[in-house]
Amino acid sequence: QVQLVESGGGLVQAGESLTLSCEASGRTFSTYSMGWFRQAPGEEREFVAAITWRGAFTWYTDSVKGRFTISRDSAKNTVYLQMNSLKPEDTAVYYCAQRSGISGGNNFRAESYDFWGQGTQVTVSS
Repeated sequence: QVQLVESGGGLVQAGESLTLSCEASGRTFSTYSMGWFRQAPGEEREFVAAITWRGAFTWYTDSVKGRFTISRDSAKNTVYLQMNSLKPEDTAVYYCAQRSGISGGNNFRAESYDFWGQGTQVTVSS
């Protein structure tokens, strides 16, 4: 089992920044990659960014490229999502997720991840 706890969400104005954190505990040695997803009201959960635990390779959805940065601190078992130039359309509940890779899949699909955090709300006002 892996436990994930997100923090750092809040209410900001358009153009401002936020940094989300996700601390992992438990069987973290099984981690292949970590991802951030978001879900707006009435919408499906969508991929935002992912990073491999070894090598720190990263992926982003097109709408956040150049604005968001995913990173990880292996010593702290923590993954971060630095979000700059926030837009109202970034408003959503943000979830971090852990993927072991054992069941296959890829970093872009929510079904490929094994454990999820409880989510943190990000609201961007115009």
